Amino acid sequence: MTTQSAITWPDRYLPGTGDNFVSNEVVVRGLAAADVWPFLTDTARWRSYYDNVDGISFPSGGGPVLTDGLEFRFGTFGFPPLEARVVELVPPAAGTAGRLSWTARQDGEPQDRLDVLHAWLVEDLPGGRVRILTQETQIGAPAAALAAERPNPMLNGHQAWLDGLVAASSASSAT
Repeated sequence: MTTQSAITWPDRYLPGTGDNFVSNEVVVRGLAAADVWPFLTDTARWRSYYDNVDGISFPSGGGPVLTDGLEFRFGTFGFPPLEARVVELVPPAAGTAGRLSWTARQDGEPQDRLDVLHAWLVEDLPGGRVRILTQETQIGAPAAALAAERPNPMLNGHQAWLDGLVAASSASSAT
């Protein structure tokens, strides 16, 4: 029997308690967590495989590789740039899933406020497979509006991110 890791959720962002929650996952043969991790944590690579992110910057310095506690800013899903901070970053290791999560916020008038936790797991599975799980909880009126759209743009957008991440990691590991 094989068990799989789960995302650790702060109470504020517990799935099902916010205004929008999405979960996307892929399991791929022929890749390892070590192949995927650099493409996920190096924000300079994001635009090469995911077109729904732009304007990545590091107002307090650092970057482009994410580190624990790093503050950064980025645009996505048509929102003005979100203020983000890495709240968990544990690289994958033998028997340990890689963990990455960040909060992202947009302040302003109540109808514009958004508060997000976006989390990732990257873990090796038996048989030369890797599992990549991404989940996001959003709180605020913009999140509720996204959740009401059909199809859900967050679900589709995150699937595009996963698909691009797998393609970029696969192309790199093949060379």
